[in-house]
Amino acid sequence: MLTAYDYPTARLAAEAGVDVLLVGDSLGMVVLGYETTVPVTLEEMLHHTKAARRGAPELHLVADLPFMADATPERALAAAERLVKEGGADSVKLEGAKLDVVRALAGAGVPVLGHVGLTPQTASSLGGYKVQGNSPAAAKKMLEDALALENAGVWGVVLEMVPMPLAGLVTEQLGVPTIGIGAGAATDGQVLVFHDLIGVFERFKPRFVRRYLEGGPLIREAIAAYAADVRSGAFPQSEHGYEMDSSALEGLYGKEN
Repeated sequence: MLTAYDYPTARLAAEAGVDVLLVGDSLGMVVLGYETTVPVTLEEMLHHTKAARRGAPELHLVADLPFMADATPERALAAAERLVKEGGADSVKLEGAKLDVVRALAGAGVPVLGHVGLTPQTASSLGGYKVQGNSPAAAKKMLEDALALENAGVWGVVLEMVPMPLAGLVTEQLGVPTIGIGAGAATDGQVLVFHDLIGVFERFKPRFVRRYLEGGPLIREAIAAYAADVRSGAFPQSEHGYEMDSSALEGLYGKEN
């Protein structure tokens, strides 16, 4: 699984063989420049979900329910309806053990992906962006929440910033797939943020991220080269423009030109 927030990213991910795309509310930080995911609106999620759908029409596309859109079953159903009907999402993802919301969505025929461990929308209440489930009580609660989400009807559970042994135990106990991000290799699948993977989000780099490309420096270098060429006159050259029949100019400049 990989995040995608626009047409070209979704198209490239599909061509590269990614199995599932996630339009995560992480777009608020890596695309829109917010400090957290909390400010992301449903309209913003819809805008990016539509674009990703156009880029990868055949892939399973998951869209996050933004902060407070899943505060009640009624609000979640209304938001999910728009993400599926207007945005083209195949399923929605929500954070935490909101069992009544999951039951309502699943009962209405909306596939749901769960999410436990570090839940970015409520990170401040969890002590910030740090590993979750390290104490016996917290580990027990996480396992119970994951099992409860499965019983409520989710098709899978994201485990974010979870100790590797605990992620392995949760994966063993669940009958639905687990998708890890900062949870080690024992999960059934993995997800990364596209902008982390290619190195263009540079505000911070989580421990669990592997950058497969240092894209930030490469892009800056390309833009700097373009700006330098424009200033020096090296770009554009004749091959970058279009000629025309000289007779078409006669009426404008006169035959003497």
